[in-house]
Amino acid sequence: MTAPTEPTPVPPRQPSKRLWLPLVVVLTLIAGAVFADYWSAEPLDVSPKFVGRDSCVACHQTEADAFAGSDHDKAMDLATAETVLGDFNDVTFEHDGMSNRLFRDGDRFMVRTDGEDGQMQDFEIKYVFGVYPLQQYMVEFDRPDDSQACEIGRLQVLRISWDSRNNKWFYLRPPDVTDKLAADDPLHWTGIAQRWQTMCADCHSTNLENHFDTQTATYHTTFSEIDVSCEACHGPGSLHIKLANKKSLFWDRHHGYGLAKLKGHDPEPQLQTCAPCHSRRAVMATGFEPGADYFDHFRMETLGESTYHGDGQIKDEVYVYGSFIQSKMYHKGIRCTDCHDPHSLKRKHPGNETCTSCHQHAAGKYDVPAHHHHAPGSEGAKCVNCHMPHTTYMELDQRRDHSIRIPRPDLSVKLGTPNACSHCHVKDQLEKFAPDQQDTFRSREYAQWLLAAEQDGGQIVGVDGESLSEMIRKTDQWCDDACAKWYGDQRNLTPHFAEALVPLRRGDADAEQAAAKLLQINDERAPAIAKATLLEELARRRYRGLPKIALELSQQADQHPMVRSAATASLAMANPAIAKPRLMQLLKDDSRLVRISAGRALLSSPAFAELSAFERNQLDPVIKEIHHELMATPDRSGAHVNWAMVCEQLGRYGEAIEAYQTAIRVEPRTTGPRSNLSNLLEQLAPSVPPGEQAALLKRAKQLKQEELPLLARDAGLAPELGAIQYRYGLALYLDGQMDKALQQLEKAVQLEPDNQDFQTAVKLLKEKMAEE
Repeated sequence: MTAPTEPTPVPPRQPSKRLWLPLVVVLTLIAGAVFADYWSAEPLDVSPKFVGRDSCVACHQTEADAFAGSDHDKAMDLATAETVLGDFNDVTFEHDGMSNRLFRDGDRFMVRTDGEDGQMQDFEIKYVFGVYPLQQYMVEFDRPDDSQACEIGRLQVLRISWDSRNNKWFYLRPPDVTDKLAADDPLHWTGIAQRWQTMCADCHSTNLENHFDTQTATYHTTFSEIDVSCEACHGPGSLHIKLANKKSLFWDRHHGYGLAKLKGHDPEPQLQTCAPCHSRRAVMATGFEPGADYFDHFRMETLGESTYHGDGQIKDEVYVYGSFIQSKMYHKGIRCTDCHDPHSLKRKHPGNETCTSCHQHAAGKYDVPAHHHHAPGSEGAKCVNCHMPHTTYMELDQRRDHSIRIPRPDLSVKLGTPNACSHCHVKDQLEKFAPDQQDTFRSREYAQWLLAAEQDGGQIVGVDGESLSEMIRKTDQWCDDACAKWYGDQRNLTPHFAEALVPLRRGDADAEQAAAKLLQINDERAPAIAKATLLEELARRRYRGLPKIALELSQQADQHPMVRSAATASLAMANPAIAKPRLMQLLKDDSRLVRISAGRALLSSPAFAELSAFERNQLDPVIKEIHHELMATPDRSGAHVNWAMVCEQLGRYGEAIEAYQTAIRVEPRTTGPRSNLSNLLEQLAPSVPPGEQAALLKRAKQLKQEELPLLARDAGLAPELGAIQYRYGLALYLDGQMDKALQQLEKAVQLEPDNQDFQTAVKLLKEKMAEE
């Protein structure tokens, strides 16, 4: 039998070149088209435009539905039958002995109240402001004849407001003011402090442009949307819409979605987009858009004594961000939308779930009596009442402290700072008051107890003679004892920056060294806003060790801009040999905030006199940035006064005179610019031809006489402020009214007995009067 043979292998069939080549060409063409599609992009310098919310709704209906009716959606509106909540059915509302009338004139909503001249007049309400817990109303003044339909003249916010919670009218008084406001008082509803453009507009409208004319002191204000709409947070939408409508597989490789990049690993873009309207700040550079660096556009207030308590808890209204950046949450990367829906603005979860949705540790650790030691469901069992206590502003609006801190009654006992435990338990002291006092303090919240104790000087006492301050201290001690009993060795008593800041402000021994030590810490124990505050306090006290500390901090690129800015400003008090080279370097810093601080420090430092012509040229770009910052508020006299003072320092006297004159024109009833201009004219008089000297000196004297009644007004409005009484006294002296000047200067000394300048002025004036 013949053995079978192996089959002959058949080689694999090769694809036909006629098929293979076209496939390669097609794939190459497809790849090239895809790459070309990806590579094509909008120019880097494209400038998106505002398009309005209607352009967003078609693709984002869910977000639009959540946004509708939110506080952002209702931030401002035209006064119509649909938007006005207040009762205008010909009702009378009385305050300060005045009978005001709220009524309708056809479709118009009207108010009869005191106007700019103090006389009762009828005013039309053009716009409403907010919805809950209160609604305010605005009247338009000084509308220029050449205004377009889309433009707004000067808007003033009435103090007569609607309580949306209790459905009644109330009068929104300024803090600590109980008397009737005079018509020329800046706090009067027609004054600068109640002007929409100055105080409100930026954060209640989208794409606002003030358009203030300094020559005529009038506004041509515009906005793209009347309230806080989509583009206020996401940025101008025209590029996004263009990209969305392109026949492309990709978004833009340069611009992404064409909107602000608010998501991602880094929480700062989102936080800093919310911050401009949720912080106490001044505008440093106009043109901020969502996603930009907040600290390149705004100068945030530090922990001032009038706005924050010594441990950083809220005192005056500070709008959340300054509190939040103190918190452990902030330092752990938490952002606004972890707790709040970004469109409805509501909390994402009800009650304690807002906190426990993240704090899901071992069962029964937090939301149980073993942790909070209060009955379940009670006020004391709510996370926010212990960790985010509220303070009420505008009489009705409860705002929670977003520093989200552990209650520290031990610091209250040690330093006199508030704590969340005493926030509730201070009312345990009511039984120590007489019945009429009980009624008064029962209706007051904790912040009002603290303010009363701060202002009363021991005059408020209980039936046993115990002062209000002593009652609060006893409450603090009781709360501290309870916490020690509850938590024992597990109690959190982490060192707090208040233990450096409060003693520093009290002038305690070794407080400066403690503050200097804390400035070396770079974690959540020393938040940037606290470090910046400590630097300012040390500079105010001219701490000798500060220049070295400031030099080191200003050189550390990883320090927060607020810290580097405060350190840079402190270099003004350093030896010129040390300050000058470092400040010259900082004029080119990446941070606008630091650059401007360096420029201001140079101007106020002895080093300025040593600058060469070349170095002066290096300072010029920052001088322009300083001017831009000041002119961000051209409707304020102070902006022009500050620019005039810079011009004086630079020897640009013509510009200084013009700036002082503008300051007088935009706020004719403000003190300061006339005195400064008068002094400048007297300084310049010897350098002008003899024929012009008399005119300059005559004008200088006239300006001082015009300032006198304004200073008298201020001294009457603020009788407790020594600096204002002192300033008025000096003006009286320069006017030759010696007896009145002495009386005023002695009043300043009584208010501030430790002020050496005040005491010296009284001594010198008495000596001069004795010689005559």
